[in-house]
Amino acid sequence: MSSEELISVDYEIFGRVQGVFFRKYTQAEGKKIGLVGWVQNTPAGTVQGQLQGQRSKVKQMQEWLTSTGSPKSHITKAEFKNEKVVDRLEHSSFNVVK
Repeated sequence: MSSEELISVDYEIFGRVQGVFFRKYTQAEGKKIGLVGWVQNTPAGTVQGQLQGQRSKVKQMQEWLTSTGSPKSHITKAEFKNEKVVDRLEHSSFNVVK
């Protein structure tokens, strides 16, 4: 483990992000990068969740959530809030929450 600090950040993604496997791709990308957290659909038609991990990896995932997403998604806006430094990861994996 590097000495890079661990951070936690909440996110919400707007656009055509439901019914396009967005959660599955987000989970796969998060695991590939080495993050933990969760992702879920909201009743408002957005996708929200939390990312935790090394700052550089969280930034990489934020970029992916802002510009890439799943192949059939269309992201219009990505909001990130409640960023904070954490002493340890609060999740053991990256989960899709139903």
